[in-house]
Amino acid sequence: MIPIVRVGRTELQVTRLGLGTAPLGDMYTRIPEPQAEATIQAALDNGIAFFDTAPLYGRGLSERRLGAVLPGVPRDRYVLSTKVGRTLRWEGPPTGAPPDPIGVVFDYSRDAILRGLEGSLRRLGVDRVDIVLIHDPDDHYREALDSAFPALAELRSQGVIKAIGAGMNQWQMEADFARHADPDCFLLAGRYSLLEQGALKFLSLCQAKGIGVFLGGVFNSGILARGTQPGAKYNYADAPPEIVARARRLEEICARHGVPLKAAALQFAAAHPAVTALILGAESPEEVVENLHMRQLPIPPALWEELKAEGLLEESAPVPAGG
Repeated sequence: MIPIVRVGRTELQVTRLGLGTAPLGDMYTRIPEPQAEATIQAALDNGIAFFDTAPLYGRGLSERRLGAVLPGVPRDRYVLSTKVGRTLRWEGPPTGAPPDPIGVVFDYSRDAILRGLEGSLRRLGVDRVDIVLIHDPDDHYREALDSAFPALAELRSQGVIKAIGAGMNQWQMEADFARHADPDCFLLAGRYSLLEQGALKFLSLCQAKGIGVFLGGVFNSGILARGTQPGAKYNYADAPPEIVARARRLEEICARHGVPLKAAALQFAAAHPAVTALILGAESPEEVVENLHMRQLPIPPALWEELKAEGLLEESAPVPAGG
């Protein structure tokens, strides 16, 4: 049984594990339609009732693949999160911000937010989503704060959506949004993991303000899931030597304690009390089941003690119960 928790100060509840669907947008490899649909179904069958997507993932492909499965499921059985601000080119205005190479325009205006959300609903085949996140506004801070957040807050006040926030690969701007906007939650990808804990102050800020945090990228693009094999990825690219060396030390200590590196990475990320849920990507039903198994593997307290003693974990970083 996967625990169910409340998102920040809202009444919305999610399972502590969610399915991230960027891989189902063929982010890393081309996935056959039957396999993608079976992956979504496996999540549902195994108690995962929280799905995160975005128009950016495969230029609408991950949303369409969810739309092939979820409309057949009672709407109150799952929570659905998507993103706005990176609008598919064919849904954008004839003029405006230049498109990036993967077919989206960066547009955080109110009109673009509403138009983007309409497109997502159409691809998803549902009449509502629960959570809407502003997607990667790194170079669009003022537009996000002055246009996107107010547009989403209006939809939230109307009951159209239940929670709003931002999804980013950095915590610094999310911390600023926490202070100057009114978010319910954030999705932070890759910046709090066994490899790096620089976001500890951000997590404490969210905890103090009652803002929910979803962690994505807890395997840092794969190196903490597949280990330091040749071609290991970190932050969406080939891992640099210093990251490989650090990951290898983690790998060796985990091996001494008989713990898979992936299990340690998953359970460590979930242990911080500010973390509402982990968003774990999967490319197959088997990967969904494996993630659930890794979540439940026993880990001896001595592992966490050694990782801290070796300086691989921040001393103040919370570890799973018993550590």
